[in-house]
Amino acid sequence: MADKGNDPAVIWQTMIGEMEKGFNSFANQAMASPEFSRAMNQVGGATAGAQKQLGELMEKYLLAMNLPSRAQMVGMAERIQAIEGQLNEIKVLLQQVHHNSLAPESGSGTPRPPRTKRPPSEGEQK
Repeated sequence: MADKGNDPAVIWQTMIGEMEKGFNSFANQAMASPEFSRAMNQVGGATAGAQKQLGELMEKYLLAMNLPSRAQMVGMAERIQAIEGQLNEIKVLLQQVHHNSLAPESGSGTPRPPRTKRPPSEGEQK
């Protein structure tokens, strides 16, 4: 077994740990400066502007290609979901009407008891 002082894994781990500490302290100092925050704000603004321009360019491209944009696809999907919901409601109502039409129509609304008494047969009448 290798000695801890000569173990390459331990040496490597120690070296990486020290490098991380140094990098973290440098990054903390850099981020604390107002120049860094100003630069990051400019980069964020430029990125947002570029993204907006790219979106507008894609919209024009899709329009030229006679293809729907993402916003149009989302709108169509929402309309289709609304139509499907209405169809489901109509389906439920139709099932209720069908079920009610199959029910026996009696004035009282309660089912009649089964008829157990049978009329006399022809032989019993004479």
